[in-house]
Amino acid sequence: MLALVALTAQAKTIKTKAPTLQQLSKANPYTVPADWFKTDTITIRGHFEGYDAEKFGFTSMECYYEDVFEKDAVTLVFDIAADGSFEKKFQASYPVCNRFFTRQSKVGFEEIRFFARPGETIDITVKPNEQGQYECYYHNGSSKEAERWLKTSLSMWDLAYPLHVFNGTFPAMDALADQTWQDMLNHLQEEGRNQHFTPLEMQLALADLQVNFVYGVMDFAMHHENAVRKYEPRNGGYEMVILDSVEWLGVRKPENYKALHRVDFDNPLLLTCNQYPMMLNRIQFARPVRSIQYEGLLDEDGAIDNNVETDKKVLLNGMTAYRKLMGTEGDNFLTQLCAYKNMANAFNSWRSNEASIPEILVDTTMTVAEREEVAATIQTPGRMMPIYLSIFSNPYILQKAEAFYAYKLAQTELSTPLPANNAAADLIRSLCAKYPGRYLVIDFWGMNCSPCKSAIQSSKNKRAEIAKRNDVKLIFIAGERTAEGSEDYHNYVKEWLADEETICMTYNDFGRLQELFHFNGIPHYETITPDGRRVRDDLKLDGYYNFDYELNHLKDKLK
Repeated sequence: MLALVALTAQAKTIKTKAPTLQQLSKANPYTVPADWFKTDTITIRGHFEGYDAEKFGFTSMECYYEDVFEKDAVTLVFDIAADGSFEKKFQASYPVCNRFFTRQSKVGFEEIRFFARPGETIDITVKPNEQGQYECYYHNGSSKEAERWLKTSLSMWDLAYPLHVFNGTFPAMDALADQTWQDMLNHLQEEGRNQHFTPLEMQLALADLQVNFVYGVMDFAMHHENAVRKYEPRNGGYEMVILDSVEWLGVRKPENYKALHRVDFDNPLLLTCNQYPMMLNRIQFARPVRSIQYEGLLDEDGAIDNNVETDKKVLLNGMTAYRKLMGTEGDNFLTQLCAYKNMANAFNSWRSNEASIPEILVDTTMTVAEREEVAATIQTPGRMMPIYLSIFSNPYILQKAEAFYAYKLAQTELSTPLPANNAAADLIRSLCAKYPGRYLVIDFWGMNCSPCKSAIQSSKNKRAEIAKRNDVKLIFIAGERTAEGSEDYHNYVKEWLADEETICMTYNDFGRLQELFHFNGIPHYETITPDGRRVRDDLKLDGYYNFDYELNHLKDKLK
């Protein structure tokens, strides 16, 4: 008996050595199809067996979707017909694993997970299983091929969660990252055996593992930077105080991110993970990258010359920084994708710069030579795009960048009409009718959004000035569980938005406005012309900081 106890205790101390990423990948060979990257429509359709709106508690489902080659994330919504059928089409640039979900289910069923490649139509039936619980049954396509993985209870997000919330130093994080990586691989191996994953399913799960691991490491770094500084009120403003100079500098050192070096950032399957856009965002704006980008380019006051050559140096420095951060010799897929996103983000400002050149050329405060010199160095689409296009060695990224440029050049209209026969658009048109002759600036916000409330609270005095104008009206739209709104919502509106135009709607109706205006995150702002047209992204008012200038500039452009 004593011997058995001793053996049991010894067994508990033995840790199973996790397989390596390479071993699991080699044991599950999968060849990525040649047409993995292509742009086409995905169709998700199917039906709920025995559907009854009152019984189920919901009549629509939504999906937060982001194509990394598009500028903005979007919300997709499908309605469920009385017979339980549904269908949604959307465009994708690569295979997608995501979910449609509801917050209002009465039957315990809350999401439809799917995996689809561009060009596919996926048929899904939602019906009770042998235990009486509603479940997805996939009839065809990529979702059928990856059905066991789609239905697995294994969550890579949950396994990586310790990294997201870790509060410690970089060396301690590195040890935690190693243990987390091992745990994720062990759990995946066990789940793969139990569920008999196919090679495709294992490779998709490995991609999901890597994306969530990187997301966790980068989330730690972001939160850690905030933890080692604080802001104190001084001289009528706020001054940053560093609490730990060693860790503050450590956030900026690429060598402290060596945990990332175990990830294959060139793996095209990584893009299938619905957390990939967030991981991309964390890498794109990583502090080591932002620090290295501006090395040698800032003056003693921390300012930088704003011109084409400086921007080119910032771009090339950034590419070097991404290589250091991810531990690669060349510009991998993610490095080039980060550059693509930076290009897309900067394009509107380049377009605005180009529009300012005629004003510079007639500026009498400068000589003719000075005007021409300044105008020649301004970043414009025609000057900046060739620089970016020259660094995209990946053919698909280059193709998407060229398509983006062509689309933006063809976008000559300053505003576009809202779609007909659309309930969300009808709401906006009704607001235009309520405030004839005015521009509408719509602020989409929510009670659970701290940046939303911070923007509202800090702009209270400015909005009081705006309220005196007769050419513009501010509209505040928030989503709540019910259209009546919560007690907290009403208390907040009473304190911060009294006497302003506020609209509360259900999350479902809010989602339809998100779909209409192509956004996921809040706060989000839209500008509508007096004749009910949506203002182009580079011209719309984006908050209250520079409100008067932006509105006057817009009105001048639309004359």
